[in-house]
Amino acid sequence: LVKTADLDPRHNYIMGFHPHGVLVAGAFTNFCTYATGFPQLFPGLTSYLLMLPLWFRAPFFRDYIMCAGLIPSDKESASYVLRKRQGGRAVVIAVGGAPEALDAHPGTFNVLLANKKGFIKMAMEHGAHLVPVFSFGENELYDQVENPQGTWLRWIQERLQSIMGISLPLFHARGIFQYSFGLMPYRQPIYTVVGRPIKVEKKQKPTAEELDALHQLYMDKLSNLFDEHKGNYGVDKDVHLNFV
Repeated sequence: LVKTADLDPRHNYIMGFHPHGVLVAGAFTNFCTYATGFPQLFPGLTSYLLMLPLWFRAPFFRDYIMCAGLIPSDKESASYVLRKRQGGRAVVIAVGGAPEALDAHPGTFNVLLANKKGFIKMAMEHGAHLVPVFSFGENELYDQVENPQGTWLRWIQERLQSIMGISLPLFHARGIFQYSFGLMPYRQPIYTVVGRPIKVEKKQKPTAEELDALHQLYMDKLSNLFDEHKGNYGVDKDVHLNFV
């Protein structure tokens, strides 16, 4: 977990996590387990990672993920956390969601964000500051069967995703006792860089123009964060984020 600026615990925050990757490993490790020192780096903040509501219907697994600080990714659940006036709450959203997992191939930097404005509107409605987060190495943990747009595999995956709400990437990596094939992730480091906060003024009914302006500002800040730190984590200087 890499900190670039202080986050005042008197405010609430929405952290946009990018990219989703296959299993959102960086977000879970950094913002749920606290194994990388989140409470020490950001004292006074409590993080809550959003997860598809489907998973909260599974007995026992539901209790496990709730103990880790996950909450359903519906507006009511996120708003409940952000309504805490005393501040100190950070809602973490994997903005690209399940569809972005289908583009999680090693060496790619596709971010599903161009038309994602729901979290921007929520930030304005609650006056929660926005924080861009980029996880270098997230897409390197697994290999995924090639599924470019227009192929039958991608069509099936997108169709199933629209029906079930979850995507089904065909991924593989290493085994427990061998490195040739399995479902364990490759031994690759993940560097989750937390950017500087974007101040957001509370507005119950923002206009379309205000939403678009803040959304564009967020994309610019995320792009700048990526370009500023990519050289530290093995990304070529000529590589840029691709917003889709």
